[in-house]
Amino acid sequence: MDIFWEIHSDLPREGPGDSTSTTRAYAAAKDLLAGPKILDIGCGPGMQTLDLAKLSRGEIIAIDFHQPFLDELVRRAKEAGVAAQIQARKLSMFEMDFAPEQFDLVWSEGAIYIMGFEAGFKACYPFLKPGGYMAVTEASWFQPNPPGEIVDFWNTAYPVMGTIEENIQRVEKQGYKLVDHFHLPDSSWWNNYYNPLAERIAMLKEKYADNAETKKMLDEELAEIKLFRKYSRYYGYEFYITQKK
Repeated sequence: MDIFWEIHSDLPREGPGDSTSTTRAYAAAKDLLAGPKILDIGCGPGMQTLDLAKLSRGEIIAIDFHQPFLDELVRRAKEAGVAAQIQARKLSMFEMDFAPEQFDLVWSEGAIYIMGFEAGFKACYPFLKPGGYMAVTEASWFQPNPPGEIVDFWNTAYPVMGTIEENIQRVEKQGYKLVDHFHLPDSSWWNNYYNPLAERIAMLKEKYADNAETKKMLDEELAEIKLFRKYSRYYGYEFYITQKK
């Protein structure tokens, strides 16, 4: 785990995303009251948390289990002038104990898969006010019959990855209605995630040139990047914006 955190330190984001997509998803929650109360699950270093603070002018509880991410979020929030809106809390998504119907909006970009897509919606349902929203990004298949190479990769990395249609059914099964959904553009993978990650991997390859085990991990991270370059038309992140029925 130490090398994992070293690979994923000091990146703009800890997964695909961009401010334009965050803004579009937030705008889909059309009847949010002014100054909503928001829960950001798996916030990482918090680029989307800052966007939410500016968009909503509301109160945000941002949770993550990795303290250095939270420290970076606090630093960025102070720099952006939104620190008063954000409470950064070290908390696993598996240990959430919030009061019933506490939040107007639950948000999770690139993190809900840790709990499981459907399980995440189920776990958050009690925390949402009636008519509250939940918006997440989730790795999804975009086209049928993807090539075997990329199917093999995802069957190992995330075997429960579903199609967009399957994920919509999972959402509805947990008591939500779909409000909107859209693909994250390829640029949201490259600009804030894969390109910075590749630069960091190159640096670490020099640092750990004599460590075969670490070099293997770094090569596995690079393999994921190469597969996305080759097969991004078949899969990616879908933004799902839903509302509690």
